[in-house]
Amino acid sequence: MPSFHALFHALFRPLAARRLDRSGPRGRGPRATPSAPRRPVAWPPVAHALLAGALLCSTGLAAAQAALPPEIDAALTRSRLPRESVSLLVTELGPGKRPPRLALRANAPMNPASVMKLLTTQAALDLLGPAYSWTTPVYLDGSVRDGTLQGSLIIKGQGDPKLVMERLWLLLRRVQGLGIRQISGDIILDRSAFELPPSNPADFDGEPLKPYNAAPDALLINYRSLVLTLVPDASAGVAHVQLDPPLAGLSWTPSVPLIAGECGDWRTGLKAQVSDPNRISLMGGYPLSCGEKAWPQAYADPTSYSARAIAGLWQDVGGRLGGQVREGRVPAGLKPAFSLASPPLAEVIRDINKFSNNVMAQQLFLTLSLQQKGVGTPDGAREVMGQWWRSRFGDADAPLIDNGSGLSRDTRVSAQALARVLQAAWAGGTMPELLASLPLSGVDGTMRRWGQGQGNVVGAAHLKTGSLRDVTAVAGVVHGASGRRYALVALANHPQAGALRPVIEALIDWTARDQHLSTAP
Repeated sequence: MPSFHALFHALFRPLAARRLDRSGPRGRGPRATPSAPRRPVAWPPVAHALLAGALLCSTGLAAAQAALPPEIDAALTRSRLPRESVSLLVTELGPGKRPPRLALRANAPMNPASVMKLLTTQAALDLLGPAYSWTTPVYLDGSVRDGTLQGSLIIKGQGDPKLVMERLWLLLRRVQGLGIRQISGDIILDRSAFELPPSNPADFDGEPLKPYNAAPDALLINYRSLVLTLVPDASAGVAHVQLDPPLAGLSWTPSVPLIAGECGDWRTGLKAQVSDPNRISLMGGYPLSCGEKAWPQAYADPTSYSARAIAGLWQDVGGRLGGQVREGRVPAGLKPAFSLASPPLAEVIRDINKFSNNVMAQQLFLTLSLQQKGVGTPDGAREVMGQWWRSRFGDADAPLIDNGSGLSRDTRVSAQALARVLQAAWAGGTMPELLASLPLSGVDGTMRRWGQGQGNVVGAAHLKTGSLRDVTAVAGVVHGASGRRYALVALANHPQAGALRPVIEALIDWTARDQHLSTAP
C-alpha cells in the first residue's frame, strides 16, 4: 500500500497546472480523542480593538488609489487587464490606524476562488479551536465469539476530512484487534451527520472524473478517488499497473506494453476507459522514458465508492464478511467500541490551504453546522459563517458565501474584507496556526513555482491562492525587509485573469522591499 504522502502527490500535484483549484493532503496516524470538551478560542481584547484599525478610512483609501507605484502600474499595464476587473490592496498589519500602502478598487465584491478557504479556516480556528479533531466511532451490534462478530459492524461518519486509505486501514486493524476476523452480518455505514442535497460531480465544469470535484460526505473515504500507478519493467517489456485503494468488484488492466519515445502526454497514450464502475481498461501503451508515474481518477460511481472501498480493504486485511456493506443508522442506545480520531484542526488546515483541497474545505465548512446545529447542512454552515462574521466584523463588507471552498461561481468578497480578516487573525491567538497553513511563496504548496526570477518573492510571503476559469486571486501576509508585516490581497475577475500573476509577483516584490519606510512607530 503506498504511503498517503505519496498518494497526495499522485492525486493532486499533477493538477496544479490546471486552471481550477484542486489538491490533497498528507496522512498521519490516529490520535487520542481529547476527554475534555472543546471550547472556541477566545479572541483577546486587542483583536477587537484592531478591527477598528483594520477598517480602511475613506481618505486613506482614496489617497492610495490615486496613483499606483510605477512598477505596479507598469505591470498592470503590461497585463492588459482592464482596471475595473482588478482589485488590489496592501496594508500594514498591527495595532493603530494606518492608511493602506496601495489600494485599487478595494471595496469591490469579487469572486475569490479558493482564497475563500482563508475565511473558512479562520472561522474554524475561532469557533472550533486549533486542537479540534473529528472522531469516527465504530459500533459492534452483536457479541464476538471465536473470532466472529455475531451481528453487524457499524461505522458512523462525522465529517472527518482525512479518513484516507491509511487511516481506514488502521480503523479496520483496530476492529481486528477486538478479536474479530469474520463478521456474520453486515458492515453498516451511518452518514446521517450531514444532510446534503443531491449533487452531480459534473455540475461545476463538466469534469465528473476529476478529483477536485469530489463531493463532501459525512463518511468521506479517501476523497472518493483512485490512483493508477504505472511501474515500467523493461525486462518484461510492460508497465505494471497498480490500483489503490482496492475497490470490491472493480477490475483493471494489470499491465500495458512499453513503447519508445519521449514521455510527453502519456495519459492520452494509455487510451484509458474509466466510465465503467466495474472495469478500468487501458488500451494503449506507456513510454519507458516516463519512469514510474501515478494518475489520479475520481471513481465513475461515487455513491458506491465508500462501500466498495471498505469491503475491498476489509478483504485485503484478511477479514471475511457474511453479509454486505450497506447504508444504515446506529441503533439507539448502542455505545461505540472505539473511535478513530483525526489529526487536529491546526494540521488539517495546512492541507486545506497549502494545497487548496476543495472537498476538505467543504467538510470543514459543514462541520461548523454539525457542531452548532447538530447536523451538517450547507444552509446551516452559511448561517454559522454569517453569524461569525457579524460577531467579529459587524455588517460591513460581509462576504457572499456558497460552499466554503471557493469552487463556486457565486461566492463574492472584497479585498478590504479579506484584509480585515487578516488584520484580526494577526492579532489573535491562533495567528501562528493560520500563517503556517498558507503556502510560502516560491517554496511550497500552490505557491511553489512562484517567484522564478524574482529574488524578493521567494520566501517573502505566506499567501492563499485561488484560480478558476476567469478568476485569479491571492491573499495573505508579506514579510517586509524592514521587519514590518503586510496584508496583501490581489483579485482579478476577467477571461484573461491569469495575466494577473506577473502583477502579483511584482506586488509581492514591491511590498517586501520596504527598507525605505521609516521604522518609527
